[in-house]
Amino acid sequence: MNTFKSLFMAFCAAAILSSCSGENKTADNDNTAAEATDSTVGANMTADTTTSMMEADTAGGMMMGGPGGQSAQATISSASGSGLTGQATFTKESSGVKLVLTVEKATPGPHAVHLHQNGDCSKPDATSAGPHWNPTKAQHGNREAGAHHQGDMPNMEVGQDGKGRLELTVSDWTIGGTDTTTNIINKAIIVHAKADDYKSQPAGNAGDRIGCGVVTLK
Repeated sequence: MNTFKSLFMAFCAAAILSSCSGENKTADNDNTAAEATDSTVGANMTADTTTSMMEADTAGGMMMGGPGGQSAQATISSASGSGLTGQATFTKESSGVKLVLTVEKATPGPHAVHLHQNGDCSKPDATSAGPHWNPTKAQHGNREAGAHHQGDMPNMEVGQDGKGRLELTVSDWTIGGTDTTTNIINKAIIVHAKADDYKSQPAGNAGDRIGCGVVTLK
C-alpha cells in the first residue's frame, strides 16, 4: 500500500512539473513573438517617421523658399499695345543667378530692362507691377557702376529685325529663399520703350512699359 501511494505521488509530481514546463515554453514563445512584433512595429515607425520628416523638410523648403531653387522663368507679354513678346530664364550658378532674356517684335535700339516689385502684369500698361524692386532703398543707377536698385539692369539692344537679347549674372540675386532683399521670385521683369539713362530718378527716364512677365519657379 505504501509503495502504491509513493508511486502515485511521484506520478502526480511529474505531471505537475511537465505542465509547468509547457506553460513556461508557451510563455517564452509568446514573449518572443511579442518582442518580434514590437521590433517590426518599431522599425516601421522609424521608417515612417524618417519619411515623414523628409517630406516635411521638402514641403517646408518649398513653402518657405528653402535655400533657393535652381531655375526660374518669365514669359514676356505685350504691354501698352507694343506687340512685344519674349522669354526670360534665370539659372542658379556658382557666381550668382544668370539671366537670359530674349524678345521679338520690339522697336530697334536700346531698351531698359528692370525687375519691378510686384509680380502683377494685369494692367494693360503694366503699371500693376509697381516701382523698381528696391528693397535696400538705394538710388537708381547703373548696376555695373555705383549705387543701384536690386532690379536695375543694363540696357538691351534690339536689332533691325526686332529681336533683342540680354545676358547677365547677378551675384546678389537668389531663386527663392527667405531673404527678401535677394529673392527674385514673384517679381515682374519689365521691358521699357526707351533706354535707361542710369541717372534720372527714380526710374532712369526709360519710358512706357512695353513688355511684362512674372518671375516664377521653373
